[in-house]
Amino acid sequence: MDTPSAPHPSVAVTAELDKPLSRWLWLFKWILVIPHWIVLIFLWVAFFVVTVIAFFAVLFTERFPRGLFDFNLGVLRWSWRVSYYSYGALGTDRYPPFSLGPEPDYPARLDIAYPERLSRSLVLVKWWLLAIPQYLVIAFFTSGMHAGWWSSGLITLLTLIAGFTVTFSERYPRDLFALIVGLNRWVLRVAAYASLMTDTYPPFRLDQGGEEPTAGTDRFANAG
Repeated sequence: MDTPSAPHPSVAVTAELDKPLSRWLWLFKWILVIPHWIVLIFLWVAFFVVTVIAFFAVLFTERFPRGLFDFNLGVLRWSWRVSYYSYGALGTDRYPPFSLGPEPDYPARLDIAYPERLSRSLVLVKWWLLAIPQYLVIAFFTSGMHAGWWSSGLITLLTLIAGFTVTFSERYPRDLFALIVGLNRWVLRVAAYASLMTDTYPPFRLDQGGEEPTAGTDRFANAG
């Protein structure tokens, strides 16, 4: 059983705050990411179809086919990069690559450990029944945002505050950055669980900062 300070065992979300950030670019990023949004519409349709196929694969074989897993992981990675660049964090001015790959040089990264075996019984209930408490929590964070999309949720509100702060002070508050990344980390953990990519239930805790917490460290101390 994991201690409160242990890293989440299957989903790793990391982010680096770029310095300096443009004082004005964030105002126009909604235009710049339109090509990504168009592509992501089709990718998320495919993501849903792949998840349905994976549901039956896990039910009958206890395995999430590796090729399908890698595709869904790629969609989540792409979405996290676009969200981090735009109004999910505004943590970088580096334009996101059009890529399903890991892109280790990009400041926003996501990795999900491939499960060799998944529970047949959990696959029947985890994406709706077991995940309901998590959905209620992240609904407050996102107001229904899927990574990369504009929303009126807490994450977007805090991100806009960060944007205005950068404009007037040329500084992104580190505590605010840590909180925003922590909220996104929670959402991505739930997304991985609900899309059947892990049987590890997302913890009800806010792991703030740009790095995943490590055992024996204060998870609230690292702001990236």
